[in-house]
Amino acid sequence: MKTSFSNRITRREFARRSAACAAGLAGLAKGVARAATDAVDYIVVGSGPGGGPLAVNLALAGYKVVLMEAGPAAEDLNGLMSLPIFSPSVAANPEVAWNYYVRHYANETQQRADSKYVSAKGGIFYPRASTIGGCSVHNVLVMMAANNSDWDGIASVTGDPSWSADNMRPYFRRIEQCRYVVRPGDGGQDPLDHGFDGWQPTEMLDTSIFTADPQLNTILQSAANQIGTPSTMSDYAQNKLDPNAKAVLDKETEGLYAFPMSRLNGVRRGIRERILETAAALPNNLIIMTNALVTRVLFNGTTAIGVEYLPGNATYRASPLASPTGPEPAPRQQLMASREVIISAGTFNSPQILKLSGIGPAAELSKFGIKQIVNLAGVGSNLQDRYEVGVVTELAQNFTILQRCTPQQPNDPCFADFLQGRGIYTTNLSALASIRKSDPAKLERDLVVFCAAGDFHGYYPGWENETYGTPNQFTWLILKAHPANRSGTVTLSSADPRDPPVINFHYFAEGNDTAGDDLNAVVKGVQLARQLNSQLGQIAIGERLPGPSVQSAQDIANFVSNEAWGHHASCSNKMGPASDPMAVVDSNFKVHGTKNLRIVDASVFPRIPGYYVMIPIMMISERASDFIIYEAKH
Repeated sequence: MKTSFSNRITRREFARRSAACAAGLAGLAKGVARAATDAVDYIVVGSGPGGGPLAVNLALAGYKVVLMEAGPAAEDLNGLMSLPIFSPSVAANPEVAWNYYVRHYANETQQRADSKYVSAKGGIFYPRASTIGGCSVHNVLVMMAANNSDWDGIASVTGDPSWSADNMRPYFRRIEQCRYVVRPGDGGQDPLDHGFDGWQPTEMLDTSIFTADPQLNTILQSAANQIGTPSTMSDYAQNKLDPNAKAVLDKETEGLYAFPMSRLNGVRRGIRERILETAAALPNNLIIMTNALVTRVLFNGTTAIGVEYLPGNATYRASPLASPTGPEPAPRQQLMASREVIISAGTFNSPQILKLSGIGPAAELSKFGIKQIVNLAGVGSNLQDRYEVGVVTELAQNFTILQRCTPQQPNDPCFADFLQGRGIYTTNLSALASIRKSDPAKLERDLVVFCAAGDFHGYYPGWENETYGTPNQFTWLILKAHPANRSGTVTLSSADPRDPPVINFHYFAEGNDTAGDDLNAVVKGVQLARQLNSQLGQIAIGERLPGPSVQSAQDIANFVSNEAWGHHASCSNKMGPASDPMAVVDSNFKVHGTKNLRIVDASVFPRIPGYYVMIPIMMISERASDFIIYEAKH
């Protein structure tokens, strides 16, 4: 496969793109004024990977759309959002951060065994973002397609064959603007089945950035020798397996991969830019309302007719800038939609909004004095996440890849490289991934084991400082996909829409994985990481985590049970037929028992898809757009 790393961005081009987004931001106040007086066809609540592309598509189809975002516009945080390496700094920025504290276990003794537990908050730190683009502004840019079984599974659950993997692949091609595969010269379809005309650019990580570092080169070469083909990193750099190639997905091919990333010439680019540039081009069609916390959906009987919202900055108490107590800062307001209300507020907030609106388990609504509109027992159930854990190793010497960087200082040479579309600032500090089956008998690959420079062992207040501040450490990060456990819940903490819900994932043995498959798979991932480290020789001083006292399989299992975390929460409003008492939406995203109300975000998946959820969410957003536009025209 031919690849290219000849991308280049000039200061003028960087400024031009920033100006295009600024034009979208400049129109916000004017758009809000129009929204209060003009007829609105659709209200989309949430501007992340579910709601953002959907709102854009509806506006491009000629409809008037209000895209409501609870957070601020943020204006790129002085450029930090654009630089891939600084995603931890963006995630920690109080202007856009929503900091949840979730439970992994209801059992308090087991929960407190996690070194990341924050007793004052009663849970584990779970960072989210609230701004235009949602969590796409702070994710690590990894763009990996879902497994075929994810789409075929939805087709089976819903009885709707249009959800099959073969039928969903065109949505991937429609989104993707692939920049690491040479487009067929005859204009025919790429044999790897990529798309080249989509709105989401994807670029392959340049592994030479990492192999130029002597210690990282040794680490990566060791991994290639043990689990990869071909056996040298120079060969590997020329012959990367492409995790998004259709043949790879069809065959569930195990091997070494580099990560495709959501970049354009090394610059983070995706949903946020798509929204802002469309709003600038079509200000009468796409109206963005920021600092607007939706408190409930408004109904006429069971027909959604609009939303109630609370205007103001940092009103939701997951924001570190929000007041933890006190009355609402402003009167609630209402906005009406003539066609539909579409909730895309994410896995935690979409079920919260539904319940506050009177849609959810009858007993829970009654507990908080909420008038019931529809009794849907499944709202907030079936919550799932990946399991992740880090094996952190200390090296005898510091990495060299960041030595010449002087971030936020004049004439930073690494920023100069970035402006040329190259260098360490274009990366997420993750260099290589092994995608494999935890058991050869499994039908699908379920483990991703990848190398990241620095110490990353989960999320806790201040985690971003250790990520940047440990140049003599690296992490093998183990990610367990397709967990068997589906026992998590999102429940109301109060009837106040400013209060985050109670989130409990009920990990491992506390959940419904009675056979222990999830735990065993993560243990095997840790053992693989240690196998890779065993060949490092004198460059490694020793293992920090799990540490030398953790030796037996049971020791590792205890460590994983205590320390695992996740960051891809999904499935809390699962899709399924009306005959399933726990289903929340049908195969067209419509909320059961209602009219003119849909949910389009990660919460609707029956099973958490693939390894990273960004592409699957964008694909269902495109699919929902087709459904909605078709119904509007017929």
